[in-house]
Order: sequence, then C-alpha cells, then structure tokens
Amino acid sequence: MGTCAIAWNDAGLTRFLLPDPDRQPAGDTQSDPPPWVQSVIERVVEHLSGTPQDFADVRYDFTRLPDFERAVLQATLAVKPGHTITYGEIATAIGQPVSASRAVGAALGSNPWPLLIPCHRVVAASGKMTGFSAPGGVGTKSRLLALEGAQLL
Repeated sequence: MGTCAIAWNDAGLTRFLLPDPDRQPAGDTQSDPPPWVQSVIERVVEHLSGTPQDFADVRYDFTRLPDFERAVLQATLAVKPGHTITYGEIATAIGQPVSASRAVGAALGSNPWPLLIPCHRVVAASGKMTGFSAPGGVGTKSRLLALEGAQLL
C-alpha cells in the first residue's frame, strides 16, 4: 500500500496516517521509535501483508478529543478483523439513539488513527461502503476489508 506515518508522545499514539502519494515527508522525523511504537509498526506491516492484527491494546492519546469522539473511537476498537458494524450500531453501543449515526460517521471521519482504530469496518445499515476519509476513499476501505476477509456486499 505504501509508506504509513505514525506520531506519538509519552501518553500514546497521537496520529497514524495511511499511505498517501500526495503527502510530503515531514521535516522533523525521528528514525528510532521507542520499542512500544516499533511493535505497532511491525504489526501494521503484518496487517498490510495479509495477517490481520487487532490494535485494541495499543496506547492512544485521546486527551485532545471531545468525549463523544472518544466514545465512538473506543467502541470502534471492539470491531475485530473480518467483521463489520453499522454506524447506528456504534451509536447504540455508546448509549446514543440510532439517529446519531451521522454524528458517529463524522467522528469516524476525523479518526486520527485510521486502520488502527478500524473505522474502515463501519458500514451503512444497508451494508454499503460509505465514506472513508483516508487516501483512496471507499476503494481503500474496501481493500482493507477484503485484506481482513470481511464479507463484502
């Protein structure tokens, strides 16, 4: 798929980016990540090579996120490789009505950790592939789901 980007601080991961052919390399990069970040990088490589990984155990720095977004992303971590869930089911899982599904979609659209927090596993109630804000859009979403062996409609 290409080169991903990852950022962290002492609290946890602050950002993860899927490959983007238009992204320019950051000027301030660190070549030797701490062991816990290196472990995440190795697991991402395994995942994108066809051995699905679950990143629910990764340390994420949620401190900059509003409570609703944090709840959506934490609920999304429960969706395991090869499975999908709807936006409405995520809303229900965090104690919101199904009508909050658009707000769930908006929260997932600003997910700072796509792939790791698997927003690609969230689909419309019809099963249709909808919105994916990472590079490649719905095509990338479908590719990631296929890589994990998810049933695609």
